[in-house]
Amino acid sequence: MSHHILVVDDDQATCNLLKLGLQRNGSTVTVTTEPELALASLVEQDFDLVLTDLNMPRIDGIELCRRIARERPDLPVVVLTAFGNLDTAIAAIRAGAYDFITKPFELDAVSVAVSRAIAQHELRREVKRLRAVVGATTGFGSLTGSSPTMSRLYPLLERVAQTDTSVFITGESGTGKEVVARSLHERGPRAGGPFVAVNCAALPEGLLEGELFGHERGAFTDAKGARVGLFAQANGGTLFLDEVGDMPVGLQPKILRALESKRVRPLGGAQEVPFDARIIAATNRDVESMVEDGRFREDLYYRLAVITIGLPPLRARGNDVLILAQLFLDQFAREMARPVTGIATSAAKLLLTYPWPGNIRELRNCIERAVALTHFDRISSEDLPEKVKASPSSEPMESQSQSEPLVPLEEVERRYILKVLEASSGNKSLAAETLGLSRKTLYRKLAAWGVSSSD
Repeated sequence: MSHHILVVDDDQATCNLLKLGLQRNGSTVTVTTEPELALASLVEQDFDLVLTDLNMPRIDGIELCRRIARERPDLPVVVLTAFGNLDTAIAAIRAGAYDFITKPFELDAVSVAVSRAIAQHELRREVKRLRAVVGATTGFGSLTGSSPTMSRLYPLLERVAQTDTSVFITGESGTGKEVVARSLHERGPRAGGPFVAVNCAALPEGLLEGELFGHERGAFTDAKGARVGLFAQANGGTLFLDEVGDMPVGLQPKILRALESKRVRPLGGAQEVPFDARIIAATNRDVESMVEDGRFREDLYYRLAVITIGLPPLRARGNDVLILAQLFLDQFAREMARPVTGIATSAAKLLLTYPWPGNIRELRNCIERAVALTHFDRISSEDLPEKVKASPSSEPMESQSQSEPLVPLEEVERRYILKVLEASSGNKSLAAETLGLSRKTLYRKLAAWGVSSSD
């Protein structure tokens, strides 16, 4: 990429020498022996860097740095100074210069310093741009992203948050289901109450029942004291049932009764305890298929899934990957006190093409690792895990070979819907949500194409 450099030196021979040297690297170079003309040029032309001498009549290099820093703070300045005059060079740095080079100089050293200054300038500009994008990105609570799929989701979440209705969140592991649940709680009428979460897949049936309903002292061998259950702990707030698709079948009718009656009986207790909590459930399974197979109670499913929200996988969210990566980078750089500010282009390309089977959780882990290991002020491709670097690039539809035969619009739609369905691991509810279709419409299209609609 060609850069436009302004050289300012009251010695014409030095100007000519620097121009020849910098042009060898492909840069466009404008020279002037008059600092006043240099300032005027900055108004009329767009430069990537100013290379200036320090000792000049009328306006010296330090004053020139001050004026450029005031009028063009985004423009890097490199100064030339005689050897042994380092105090003046330091004064120039304080006046806004990025770097200095001592005379006599080698053209190669000048080229390296100029390239380094421009690269740093471009990095800061890119970080500023990306942070501006992040700042302007719409979201919902802690949920961030600007992809079409997410942009369609935010208005729904805003409406759902203001209700007290049960919500059922679906999506692959790592897509941010608990983040959505917490955001619904924090932006809803129960925000002042507790948010209580339990992973239904982490405990066996007996322990999960005691955890949810509570128990009295002596209810079982290890019950040395009474314990308030999570339903009661969530009173006035929200109870989040994570991985509800893995809830034991034997416990499901007891959960249904508790939800319908708004009362629970602790294990070993004689009295029922009332509770008032909003219920939000989540799963990475296709519960509708489990209902059909008898692995999940239909009546419990409809009690939980008054409103269903499907979260798309990260691979279906496009440039949201880079927005999230920059957010994680800023977070971990701050926590680790590391001077990492951005993501190199080579790394960004890999982040965009990797399929992220672990979704946002995997991306977060990847960026944390990269921030910890990098030797530079931005993450490079070498800082990424081997599986990310080894992932084959996936070419977008627009860049396919022009020799590929054109197909009817219906065929383009068919291929895209099947691709989204594959990316959703066959979960038709999630695929329909991602596509902006009703599940009934998706089934109708699949049937028309002779694709099995069974899960």
